[in-house]
Amino acid sequence: MKYPPARWATEAPTIRLCPQLLHCMKLLALETSAEMASVALRVGDRLLSREGGTPGTHAQFILGWVGELLNEAGLTLGQLDAIAFSAGPGSFTGLRLAVSVAQGLALGAGLPLVPVPTLDALALGRGDGLHLCCVDARMSEVYSVACEVRDGQVEARTDIRVGPPDSLPPPPDGPAHWQGCGSGFGLAPVMQLAWTSQLASIDAAATVHARDIARLGVIRLAAGQSIDAALAAPLYVRDKVAQTTAERLAAGGRA
Repeated sequence: MKYPPARWATEAPTIRLCPQLLHCMKLLALETSAEMASVALRVGDRLLSREGGTPGTHAQFILGWVGELLNEAGLTLGQLDAIAFSAGPGSFTGLRLAVSVAQGLALGAGLPLVPVPTLDALALGRGDGLHLCCVDARMSEVYSVACEVRDGQVEARTDIRVGPPDSLPPPPDGPAHWQGCGSGFGLAPVMQLAWTSQLASIDAAATVHARDIARLGVIRLAAGQSIDAALAAPLYVRDKVAQTTAERLAAGGRA
């Protein structure tokens, strides 16, 4: 698959942690937990990215995109400061892919890794404000968290939760000032809850992108929140990764 050359996109400087250091940071970011895969390369306040594919095809593109972005930036992998990856929660296969690719690249180049919570990056992509992130977790469940985004930084207002869509709790202090985002809001049981109609807005098509993994990655790296590549692991939230045939049939699925 051929892609046109990416162009540098300049971002407004919203990060306030050690601005001189952040301006010099070079960070690669990987996101493969969503329906569409993406890779981003951030050099200071400039960004290159690729996105595409469908679930089950992400592994075909990721390494090729990494090579393309490094070539366009005139960098080698060893010149980067770190690699950030979407740590979860999200697709189990997608999360494992991001971790394994990030680990392999980081170990080969002697780089640290920066795990970034996937739902934090989803919230960041919506801009400043109060965001209730709700993502379809399959197996008749959703992942959710309530976050506040301010000046390019994300503060979780609740713990990450996984549970049935019809038991999704309203955000703190009522829904009126909160914006719903994520694929979970495309599910009928979520939209039929008494309080979801009171949300300030809903964007069920919102999805996480590597550019926001990169934005949070440089903040976490500057704050000393990187890890050794050997320690990288997905944030699954739940331990069970698949339903039995009987469970799928009971939920209306196919054997």
